Amino acid sequence: MLYDWLRDIEFAQPYQFILLGLAPMLVWAYIYGYQQRQAAITVSTIATFPTSPTWKTALRHIPFAFRLLAFIFLVVALARPQRRNEEQKVTGEGVDLILTIDVSGSMLAQDFSPNRLEAAKEVAANFVDSRPTDRIGLVIFSGESFTLSPVTTDKSVLKTQIYNIRSGLLEDGTAIGSGLATSIDRLRNSKSKSKVVILLTDGENNGGLIDPNTAKEIAKTLGVKVYTIGVGTEGFAPVPLQGSGGIVMQREKVNIDEKLLKQIADETGGRYFRAKDNEGLKNIYNEIDKLEKSRIETSSINRYSEKFLPFVIAAAIFLLLETLLRLTLLKKFP
Repeated sequence: MLYDWLRDIEFAQPYQFILLGLAPMLVWAYIYGYQQRQAAITVSTIATFPTSPTWKTALRHIPFAFRLLAFIFLVVALARPQRRNEEQKVTGEGVDLILTIDVSGSMLAQDFSPNRLEAAKEVAANFVDSRPTDRIGLVIFSGESFTLSPVTTDKSVLKTQIYNIRSGLLEDGTAIGSGLATSIDRLRNSKSKSKVVILLTDGENNGGLIDPNTAKEIAKTLGVKVYTIGVGTEGFAPVPLQGSGGIVMQREKVNIDEKLLKQIADETGGRYFRAKDNEGLKNIYNEIDKLEKSRIETSSINRYSEKFLPFVIAAAIFLLLETLLRLTLLKKFP
């Protein structure tokens, strides 16, 4: 505990430590004076003097030690020990952003590790950590869409919602238009200068009440930029399906409506990306992170609190102990 306290101490006037150079001189002067006093006594014999040391003889140097310690502590106090408390203030203009994630059954395909949905959740959570000043929301969709979290700055709650995403929470299907429309609606009242949707899917639109092109036009009207991500390898991917004897793996063709996703992104000012594996998906989110930069300003304020008082008190205690010893136990009588 003492080590931790001393480790945080800085000295405002470290040049005062030059005075510690007097300590060896004080020790030398004390030893020289003591030897001179001893040599001044001349006797013809020491037979009458006790040969074993008394407790007073054993303590005779203690007062000087206390005085020396008091001097050292006073020098430390003169050097003005201080503790620095650094405060950081982060200000900036963030982005209002919605993560829109497909949770249809095909997102359990295992061409990603361990599957597409888990890979999407992992990179989404890391993306949230990289956006400290943004307000971020979460929408999921399959055959219908649902808002798991409105835009918020509470990143811990948002990440909990991301990790709790499961396939089967909604009616199965791929309602890209509904997912996009719900996301845009969550940004309708946003006052942010930059409003963004990142929509991730692995299929073609085949359900929902809103056509993707209608949702796209709403995004353009409200100034919402849409980044679209198609996830899935080329060709076929293994998908777990419930069979009569349990879960069986079946290879299904990867069908992503890249034309639609690219059109949505291009017309709203965003970009379309294709992720074919975990690393590719991670790189896509990193690329979007670079494209949608928030304006962040960090200012540091250093506050110092004086910590010389404990050293002054310690010096006073040692001087008091020296005085008490000289006036009581080690008092010399004429």
